[in-house]
Amino acid sequence: QVQLVESGGGLVQAGGSLRLSCAASGRTYFMGWFRQPPGTEREFVAAIRLRTETTAYADVVKGRFTISRDNTKNTVYLQMNNLKLEDTAIYYCASKGVNTVTIPTTESRYDGWGQGTQVTVSS
Repeated sequence: QVQLVESGGGLVQAGGSLRLSCAASGRTYFMGWFRQPPGTEREFVAAIRLRTETTAYADVVKGRFTISRDNTKNTVYLQMNNLKLEDTAIYYCASKGVNTVTIPTTESRYDGWGQGTQVTVSS
C-alpha cells in the first residue's frame, strides 16, 4: 500500500497563504486532499489525476486553492491562498491506486491516507 506523508500545515492569519505537500511512496493514479474541521466530518477539497493533471475542486475553495503535482518527486501540493477562518481543519492527503474515468471526490473511493496536518487560520 502507498504510504503518504503530509507536511506544510501551520498557523496563518486570515488572508494569508500556505502550501501543503504530500509525498507518496509508490505509484498512484489519483491524489486528493480532504479536510476535517473541528466537530464535523471529513470533506473533499481537491483532487488531481496524476497522468494528465486534470483537477477537481470543492466549490468552497475554487479560485483560492490549487492542487498540483511533481511526478519526479512523487509529490502533490495544495497551494492555499486567501485563507479564511472556516478553512481551519486537519488536512489529509489521499491516494487511489486504480484508474477510473472520473476523478474521485468521495472518501470511500480512496484507498490510501496520510496522517493529517493541522491548518489553523486566525483572525
